[in-house]
Amino acid sequence: MSKSILVTGCAGFIGFHTAKRLLDNGVSVVGLDNINPYYSQQLKQDRLTILSENKNFVFHKIDLTERQSVDDLCRKVQPDCVIHLAAQAGVRWSIENPWAYLDSNLTGFLSILEACRHNKVGHLIYASSSSVYGSNKKLPFSVEDSVDHPISLYAATKKANELMAHTYSHLYDLPTTGLRFFTVYGPWGRPDMAMWKFAKAILADEPIDLYNQGVMCRDFTYVDDVVESVVRLTKHPSAPDKNWNSHSPDSGTSSAPWRVYNIGNHSPTELLYVVSLLEKHLGKDAKRNLLPMQPGDVSATYADVEALTEAVDFKPSTSIEDGIASFVEWYLEYHQEQTDSVSLKKTA
Repeated sequence: MSKSILVTGCAGFIGFHTAKRLLDNGVSVVGLDNINPYYSQQLKQDRLTILSENKNFVFHKIDLTERQSVDDLCRKVQPDCVIHLAAQAGVRWSIENPWAYLDSNLTGFLSILEACRHNKVGHLIYASSSSVYGSNKKLPFSVEDSVDHPISLYAATKKANELMAHTYSHLYDLPTTGLRFFTVYGPWGRPDMAMWKFAKAILADEPIDLYNQGVMCRDFTYVDDVVESVVRLTKHPSAPDKNWNSHSPDSGTSSAPWRVYNIGNHSPTELLYVVSLLEKHLGKDAKRNLLPMQPGDVSATYADVEALTEAVDFKPSTSIEDGIASFVEWYLEYHQEQTDSVSLKKTA
């Protein structure tokens, strides 16, 4: 009988979609989240409500810094695989609130590593980020590239996660797989991310902030493609690279059971084009507020996904046109439901 998969951050954007896909596939999922107030807790509760409709889902509200609670849960569940998607997100927020990133992304990640080590978890998949490429200018970004120059604390914590995971893979033979996500968007997204912020501002006739005077490119990656990559990787625990050469080391593989992959659409899109698509589907023009580049930000991201394709025979392919159409359809429906719910409460 198959054991369950533990998904941390299951009330978050990617965690919710990953848990739902696994449940739809008949997998038993144990979800962990602390439901922090970084953004709307109601949105997180709404995601959990959907997951809880499946009898194979069990939720535990735990903070990752509570290392004994994390270890106790792993000991009780004995998961085949841990998909660790809980983290303190946000490049710009990390500049203003550095301690939150230490607690969640470093202390919290160590709690996960230790729990996996002591409870013989067969595979740890964890979220890294395209932000680890930092000030790199060579495009597309490849897992073989050096990532030694982060330009935000958030990026530094994600790079640290990859190093910590490698240590545990080397010392304890724990298969670990790091996923460098590239600008994920789609239904049930995060209110602090561009797609949601732009849609909200356009509908409210408020200006949208476009940094670097709007001259920016992002490798926008639709959430369904991200989830497909994650789910496929659950069946491919990292293994030592027999051809790894310590005299000429490959940054994306190792002599230990450790790998990192780019999860991106390998198709960078200009931010101004994204705005034009949102205008089209929302039926309203945007008011553009052109601003200088922000600290910790980069002008372009672009994923080389060759390693991912070789590993799981899949690469993200949803077009930005189709993805934004789906996002806007969900966004309008969700907010109409919220409005209707408030109206019903007022008349009750």
